[in-house]
Amino acid sequence: MAWRKKMGSIFTISILQSALELGFIYSLVVLALFVSFSILNIADLSTDGCFTLGCAVAASVTISGHPILALFMAMGAGIISGFITAFLQTRMGVESILAGIIVNTGLYTINIAAMGFSSNMNLFKCDSIFTLVRDFIQNHMGAGAVEILVRKGWYKLILVAVIVIIVSVLLSGFLGTRLGLSIRATGDNDAMVKASSINPKFTITVGLCLSSAMTALSGGLLAQYQKSCDINLGTGMVTIALASLIIGETLVGKGTMLRRIIGVVFGSCLYRFIVAIAIRINVPAECLKLVSAIIVAVAIAFPYIKEKAKFAKHKYAEIARRKKEGAV
Repeated sequence: MAWRKKMGSIFTISILQSALELGFIYSLVVLALFVSFSILNIADLSTDGCFTLGCAVAASVTISGHPILALFMAMGAGIISGFITAFLQTRMGVESILAGIIVNTGLYTINIAAMGFSSNMNLFKCDSIFTLVRDFIQNHMGAGAVEILVRKGWYKLILVAVIVIIVSVLLSGFLGTRLGLSIRATGDNDAMVKASSINPKFTITVGLCLSSAMTALSGGLLAQYQKSCDINLGTGMVTIALASLIIGETLVGKGTMLRRIIGVVFGSCLYRFIVAIAIRINVPAECLKLVSAIIVAVAIAFPYIKEKAKFAKHKYAEIARRKKEGAV
């Protein structure tokens, strides 16, 4: 009974709700990595800085009183960041990893400047898209809806879920267009794309601009969600997103583009749930980075271990079959 009570205190509705909220917000970064890493086959290491860029730009515009415009401005800043990364790769001959490192390094100064040369910003007295939705519910809906959506906080989860669903549907539709198929083909076989009179420099640029826009949008949403912005907010983001991506693709599997996108979002939510459980069981704050590293390592190694286990199973089954045939 004591064990059940303890488990009940760990797996609560509030923990699930918080994990899903953060999971949906961070899933936009995972979707960005899905485009750059899984589709374009490019390791974009500017993700950390681009995430903070979106956070910084959105925070600055939100403080000026325009929370909705802030998200679009964050996406615009992300597009510029993605264009610079692509320009270094396609026009300047810089390797993709080095291009990401260069842009990520330069973005630190840009982000500090966007934050007014301060390492953090406070948005507690500012309106956000979350407060706008909350006020709309309170002013236009009944007492029952206010009780469930506002007082219990479900409006935040619904809002971020709707945003992610819209982005996911648009992304799935775009990747099915002629340009989207060209981007997918560029990642599959660059030589074939060149032979097909498709300009890979253009498709890479569009792909990286798209992925950086989603990364910055995620940062902007997080700034308004937690009502603050910090210069180190994006540290390690590419590693966490990669872990979420691999978790989703491993558990959900590959299939249609929509299924892969759903898997990516699921992986992000599952990762956040695991981290939330680690915090709930009183893992010291100093150890959270280690916990995250272990989760990342397991997620990345899992497909390899799974394949090895499958091979070993077939191997021993074949040995057993031959022994049985020899005995007969």
